[in-house]
Amino acid sequence: MSANARISALTPPDVLAKKGGEPLVCLTAYTTPLARIVDRHCDIVLVGDSVGMVLHGLRSTVGVSLDMMIMHGQAVRRGVERALLVVDMPFGSYEESPEQAFRNASRIMAETGCGAVKLEGGETMEKTIRFLTRRGIPVMAHIGLTPQAVNTFGGYKVQGRGDDAFHILRDAETVAEAGAFSVVLEKVTATLADRITTSIPIPTIGIGASRTCDGQILVVDDMLGMFDTFRPKFVKRFAELGEASDAAIAAYAREVRSREFPSDVHIFTDGNKGKTE
Repeated sequence: MSANARISALTPPDVLAKKGGEPLVCLTAYTTPLARIVDRHCDIVLVGDSVGMVLHGLRSTVGVSLDMMIMHGQAVRRGVERALLVVDMPFGSYEESPEQAFRNASRIMAETGCGAVKLEGGETMEKTIRFLTRRGIPVMAHIGLTPQAVNTFGGYKVQGRGDDAFHILRDAETVAEAGAFSVVLEKVTATLADRITTSIPIPTIGIGASRTCDGQILVVDDMLGMFDTFRPKFVKRFAELGEASDAAIAAYAREVRSREFPSDVHIFTDGNKGKTE
């Protein structure tokens, strides 16, 4: 079955209808095996441009390419059956003009079979969001700390304090008016996230925001303890798979060097004596 023929059980209108209801559960995924697990538990699976840092060792998301997002989007699509699949638009693929954004967003949707795209920016993206949504491309917005603009922010700093709160609130109102079906609020104060959540008609999805947001999202490698380059305050480690993997690989290395592995049960004899190999 082609990517285009596969339609998620959950759609952008379904997500929009969950405003004010049971919180939306969202996680990132970048590979087919992990996507299958995430899909069993989540409402939204995001192929985030964080893949550049988590899997490709980049220092930020700025270096992520459109081809990279499409490749990982295709992999995740193969593992998602019920959740809404959303793919990030990478830096430089949509900022130039609404027309540029449409060309690249339509390519992402056509080649991955995703149900929506996500892009960063508030008021500056109003025309682009309106242009895309009127042409059949559902948009998840992303405001507050927008990682693609990390060089402008001067680092991964908390947003929404002081006078900045008004601008982020206006960003939220603008993306909702422009047609976004949901908005990610990243690393903004809880007070501001609460205010935004109650004042706009689309679901808010928090990452370092507030428990009252309409949903929550984390980078899956962060919450599993697999990514240890830095640990944001807003990440809760639900497992320590990085430590477990290190211990397992160390044990493997010891057994190989001592010739304990492979043992008799892991090698083949001249005759299988009726046993399945």
